Amino acid sequence: MENENRIWMVRAGSGGYLIEEFLQNNIVAIGWNDMGEISPDISYAELRRQYVENYSEHSDGKTNQSAGQIYRFVVEFKRGDKVVTYDSGSRNYYLGEIISDYEYNEKYEYYHTRKIKWMDQPTGRDVLNTDSKNRLGSVLTIFEISNEVWNELLTHNPARMSDEEIVIEEKKEKQEEQNDLEDIREDIESKSTEFIKDIIVKLSWQDTEKLVAGLLRAIGYKTKMTSRGSDLGSDISASPDELGLEEPRVKVEVKKRSKEKVTSQEIRSFIGGLRDFNKGIYVTTSGFSKDAKYDAERANFPITLIDLDWLVELLLNNYEKLDIETKSLVPLKKIYWPL
Repeated sequence: MENENRIWMVRAGSGGYLIEEFLQNNIVAIGWNDMGEISPDISYAELRRQYVENYSEHSDGKTNQSAGQIYRFVVEFKRGDKVVTYDSGSRNYYLGEIISDYEYNEKYEYYHTRKIKWMDQPTGRDVLNTDSKNRLGSVLTIFEISNEVWNELLTHNPARMSDEEIVIEEKKEKQEEQNDLEDIREDIESKSTEFIKDIIVKLSWQDTEKLVAGLLRAIGYKTKMTSRGSDLGSDISASPDELGLEEPRVKVEVKKRSKEKVTSQEIRSFIGGLRDFNKGIYVTTSGFSKDAKYDAERANFPITLIDLDWLVELLLNNYEKLDIETKSLVPLKKIYWPL
């Protein structure tokens, strides 16, 4: 079967429940039975008008989409075109060739039909690469398939491969799919991290302070707000106990900024205020200058500098342990990913 003609996906009903009827009767079919028999010479405008007469309750968008699919099946499909249908239960794609003109037949569940010569064996979805799977994933009843996807379906069809080739190809495709999944996962992680940053930088400085305090509580500290400043910075005291008697006693400053990095002068000022504490944490949404990092490293007290990237990392690592109020500041949903 050469791919000289157009290639079509025709869904076998919702979830592929008509797959047996398609295969046993060597057909593909579409619904919209209320349209009755349709002339193969019909124009799109006339077909759309008839569709509106029979399905007047449908929106313009649904009308245009449905009329377009019917028109393709009746008018644009040609003898010799290739066709694919999918059985979601077995995860198999069945490949065939159109061998008849449009036919109207009320003995089938879907009345609008075309005869098909099916290949002897289907192609399993699991051996396809991720790109082909995505392209075949449209929920439309009818859509056109590219030559690249068709060629891959043919390449992996058992009728065209030896047993040894099938085993080798399955191993190869499994590894390629794993690599594709890893690339997609990394892309999603990168984008989601940026979206989370977008949420955090849009918080008010008060809510940013609450977010940091909630994160410290999730890690295991008791927290207390100690001051609020006009410089968009504020202090949080943190310790293992509620009274602040146990060590470490940690002073936390949260600086909400959009552009300017924290300077060395600000770090020195922060260090100077650590008289009653033995550790310090400085959190900012804008980053730290090189000199600021240097001053923090040589301080007499351990100073931890947390920029936006690290803040997001800490948030994700401890999100399940956050209280409801803190989660509401940055609402997230867990996504499960295959290993």
